[in-house]
Order: sequence, then C-alpha cells, then structure tokens
Amino acid sequence: MELQRSERLPAVSRSAASRALDLLARRIHGLDHGHLTLIGPHGERREIAGQGPGSEAVWHLRRPWATLVRLARHGDIGFAEGFINGEWTTPDLHALLRLAMENEHRLGRVYQRPAWQRGVDALRHWLRRNSRRGSRANIRFHYDLGNDFYRLWLDRGMGYSAALFCRSDESLERAQEQKYERLLTRLAPEPGAHILEIGCGWGGFAEFAARRGYRVTGVTLSDEQLEYARERIRQAGLADRVDLRLQDYRELNETFDHVVSIEMFEAVGERWWSTWFEQVHRRLRPGGRAAVQVITIEEAAFEYYRRNADFIQLYVFPGGMLPTPARFGDAAAAAGLQVTERAFFGADYARTLMHWYREVMRTRGPIEALGYSPAFLRMWRYYLAYCEIGFSSARVDLMQTVMERPERGLPHGQEPRG
Repeated sequence: MELQRSERLPAVSRSAASRALDLLARRIHGLDHGHLTLIGPHGERREIAGQGPGSEAVWHLRRPWATLVRLARHGDIGFAEGFINGEWTTPDLHALLRLAMENEHRLGRVYQRPAWQRGVDALRHWLRRNSRRGSRANIRFHYDLGNDFYRLWLDRGMGYSAALFCRSDESLERAQEQKYERLLTRLAPEPGAHILEIGCGWGGFAEFAARRGYRVTGVTLSDEQLEYARERIRQAGLADRVDLRLQDYRELNETFDHVVSIEMFEAVGERWWSTWFEQVHRRLRPGGRAAVQVITIEEAAFEYYRRNADFIQLYVFPGGMLPTPARFGDAAAAAGLQVTERAFFGADYARTLMHWYREVMRTRGPIEALGYSPAFLRMWRYYLAYCEIGFSSARVDLMQTVMERPERGLPHGQEPRG
C-alpha cells in the first residue's frame, strides 16, 4: 500500500482541476438516488442530482487527477486507496459510502476494476490463504497491531465482535455482555461444563463463562491477544478454570462438552471450511453443541464476492471469506453437525460499528501518539464506515447459530484436513 505519496504531488491549476471534475462528473453520469456535490482543490463545485430521494454527500477532491487515475486502474479499491492516501476527503464518510451503495448499479462504470487488476487482486488474496502458516501471519497482521491501540477504542471488556443491544440507551460494554449471555443461553451448558472457544480474542467470553462456573479452553494465533487475555484471567482469579493457548484450531485433539466461536469463522477461508466443521465435530462429545456467531453475505452476491477480492480482504483481514447462511448450513451438515437454531441481528453490528467509529475519531490524538500514521488512521476509519454501511443496508448480516453433534461419528471417517 502506497501511503501519503499523493501528498507530495504538486498542486494542480484551477483549470486542470476543473477539467478533472468535469471528467469525473461525466464518468458518474447521473445518479438514481440522492445528491452528490463534487468540490475541487480550488473550491470548484459540480452538483449531481439523483432521479429520486436518497443520501446527500460531499466529495472533496484534493487531488482530482490522482483520483481519476486510481478509479480507472483500481475501481472500488482505488476509491478506498484515494481516501487512505489523502487524495480526497469528505465531511461525512458514512453518507458518501451510503450514497455509493444506493447507486451501485449506476456507479458500476466508476467502481469496476479492470480485468487485469481483478486478477492481480485475486492472486494477492490467494497468496495469503489460510494454511497453518498463512493463518498465523494473517491473524498477526490484524490483531498484533498492539493492545494499546485496541484498548483506546474498544469497550473496557475488549469485545471486538458485534454486541447485542436490547435497549436504545445501553452502553456498548453491557451489550457485549448480553452477546455472551445469549450465546451461553443458546448453548445451554450443564453446570461445570468444559467449553472450547475457537478464537478467544482478548478473553472476554472466557472470563464471562468462567465467572459462571464453566471451564474454558481458548485458542488464538495472536501473541498480543494471548498475553492480554492470560493476564486478564489471572487478575480475575480464574486461572484454575481457564486455559488459553497459542494454537491453531486444526491442532486440537481433546474432546469438549461444547464449542463457542465468535466471528472467527470468517478468517478460516473457503478452502478450509470443511476442515473447520469436521474439527468442531471431532472436538465435541456426542450430544455436545456448538454456538457460533458469524458474519454472512447474501447468496445473490456470493459468486461475485468469491471471484473479486474486496477492500476488507486486501487491506484488513487477509485470507478471509464470508459464507452465506445456506453454505454455512450445508458445510455443517456435510460434517455431521445438525443445525438446531439460527438468529440474525445485523442491525446490532451496524450499531456496534458506529460506537467503534466514534471512539476511533475521539481518540485520534492518542492513536497517533502511539506512532500510527494519519494514513493508518484513515484506513481504519474507512474500514469501520464501510462495514457499518454493509450491515445497515443488509448487504451483509450477522448470524448466531447452534449446531449439535448427534450420537454418531464423523461421516467421512478421516482426520480433519489442514
């Protein structure tokens, strides 16, 4: 990623900037919904009105020609890179992304990446696939940025997954605890049950469950998370009930009463979906249950998503892949697991993301004081806003599901593949 290079480019003349805005306005060629105001580096304005109501947004192009080149070469990824590099800005990032979502068919000519670029991006994504070695690198790429960074904008419990809101006035911390409570309620573990958590993060669920008398074994591939979570459990006086490990889920060989996994499946990668489900089946005792929280994508969008690595896969979660609800259920059934319950609450993720975005904006100074660059901060702002718009528009959803291992063995009769 080339960061801040554009800030060293010479300023364009008023006439050159005006020509660039005209070209961009013609390229957009009208909107179906809403209203877009283009503003050039010298205050030039172009107004693009939609045919119907929708979002209103302002797009301030500090480097209009650089923006045009990025859009031509990299489409939607170039649009994101332009923001990260400071080539364009906006007073309301959510409004601009929402407007783009509302007009995605009209803006296809602007956002469409050339075939060669889609091929390059697909290769980048493939090279970061989640083999055992690749998984460690991918997880550390995102989660080992530093506990101090995440501590600045997550809630006090360090929950980095969607919360569950029951009232309009609830704090994020309380909503995160309700998420853990709902998972345990769905799981219905017997007193003293031993729960495996695949992807234990900073230890929020492990502490919550241990305080309620359950034993928890948690695995992560992040050194930073493991260090924080172990200290958290020690300070809580729960070390006798919680065992946290730096371990790949494919390396587990014990049997547990139940399994919990909170937004870890997205990092598995489609090639290893069957391996993950087979491993869950093997780690559960007969009659044991697994409660999983997972982000899903709509079926109609899946094939395009599968063929075209998106911003999240290229910049935030390398190697990741979202399932559709149906494909998740089919893969579970193929491994011998019976899905007994499903619930969706994507709107709660949108609300969680808005909390995070506000906190990142509020703590910009402390984040930069830790040594993170303005470009890094813009990347995180774009990531959080991009995801919030995805959930609020229902392009992606959030599912909690319960699966049970029946009183029979793994249908394939073989060890999980890795």
